[in-house]
Amino acid sequence: MSAADNVKLEAGWKQALHEEFDKPYMKALGDFLRQEKAAGKEIYPPGSLIFNALNSTPLDQVKVVIIGQDPYHGPGQAHGLCFSVQPGVATPPSLVNIYKELKRDLNIDIAPHGYLQSWAEQGVLLLNTSLTVERANAGSHAGKGWQFFTDKVIEVVSQHQSRLVFLLWGSHAQSKEKLIDTSKHLVLKSPHPSPLSAHRGFIGNGHFSHTNKFLTQHGLPTIDWRLPPL
Repeated sequence: MSAADNVKLEAGWKQALHEEFDKPYMKALGDFLRQEKAAGKEIYPPGSLIFNALNSTPLDQVKVVIIGQDPYHGPGQAHGLCFSVQPGVATPPSLVNIYKELKRDLNIDIAPHGYLQSWAEQGVLLLNTSLTVERANAGSHAGKGWQFFTDKVIEVVSQHQSRLVFLLWGSHAQSKEKLIDTSKHLVLKSPHPSPLSAHRGFIGNGHFSHTNKFLTQHGLPTIDWRLPPL
């Protein structure tokens, strides 16, 4: 019996990743998370949402990959999709800048919320490279093992799909380019949408229109970047 049998994971991803769950790093990661919770620490997102990016965007349906870093570390924010927050939570600054670029690039009105579930359900894999974080402690679970798992996710989706768009915003995301087969996928890079760097080239990058142009050229449905009301 594989440890993957105990994990709620979309069937395509589970088949592609099941061996990862039996590796020593994943056992160590599980032990670490249990110890942190036993010590009374709050961990985000909730356990049922740790693999939400994979469960919301089946492997066979991925068209675009956006790579983030950490889940948000404030109460009620994180729900397993990078840059996205749960309904009723204020839109974080980086996502505000993403919306500003959407408005500039595609004239899409700025959404009144930060819930990106509709993107995920259209084939946008919203993947953080760490899938958990301690409350109010950014980066606290970096280096604990998630990086091995999410690197494998990037490799798997690069190998599995024939034409993808990878949006690599900032140096952390761009460090993952080595995992991507750039001979068949489109890789778009720019500074991070954080308020610290967005003015250095995120605003104006045109990534959303470039993505849809690439998808159209390869006979694939485009992404409707407009977010439905909650």
